[in-house]
Amino acid sequence: MFEDLPRPVVAALERRSGRVIRSEAVGQGLNSEIAARVFTESGSFFVKGLRADHKWVRTQHREAEVNPFLCGIAPRLHWKIEESGWVLLGFEIISGHHANYSPDSPDLPKVVDLLSRLGEIEIPAVELRRAEQRLAAYVTVPTDLEYFSGTSLLHTDLNDHNVIVGDKAYLVDWAWATSGAEWLDAAYWVVWLIAAGNHEPESAEYWASKIPAWRRAPAEGITAFARATENVWEEIAGDDPDEWTARLRHAARCWSAFRLQS
Repeated sequence: MFEDLPRPVVAALERRSGRVIRSEAVGQGLNSEIAARVFTESGSFFVKGLRADHKWVRTQHREAEVNPFLCGIAPRLHWKIEESGWVLLGFEIISGHHANYSPDSPDLPKVVDLLSRLGEIEIPAVELRRAEQRLAAYVTVPTDLEYFSGTSLLHTDLNDHNVIVGDKAYLVDWAWATSGAEWLDAAYWVVWLIAAGNHEPESAEYWASKIPAWRRAPAEGITAFARATENVWEEIAGDDPDEWTARLRHAARCWSAFRLQS
């Protein structure tokens, strides 16, 4: 909880943003031990943070490094604080709602526009994970990894909760920013459309096809990615998945079967 942060950490925040008036917890997960809306004398911020010795703290630094290149794509980072064993990031708060991925949702064209604009961004000169490395353990044919290699900036987690929709759509949580083939974010989106929006694979691919990078993707590469993604979610789900991971595993299985039958 934000209220449990050491006083020197809060003091460092207040030196940048003014006295803290109140905070509202948003939630926490692998990518943030602290996630809160923080209201100060100078404005409001979305604050996320990890302990400096947390195994995922590199994701905080990566997110801070890529943010300057994401104007109009992601909320702007106002500051980064490293103090008393904590790393905090303070972002602008974007007004809007989590994306609705259902087949008739008016949010879908805005997500298409978002991913199309992301595809136009030149990859920044910062240290990123590589898609072929992240998927190396999940391909059935080692040469399939060649399809995933590339020099485009990718988000890789198109969870509907990571897409905020207002006048346009924004992508939040860039902890796993990756370099890879330009079409991969559209492919990641397909799985989430099936899982979170009740799309059939054909409908999900229809929306992905509106993104220019998808239309340039090799069909064999898309099929290889679908197979690898199924293996990813089989591993995550294990023998006793919760409802969320079971839904993603089912979506990945459906898409992989569709690709293999096409």
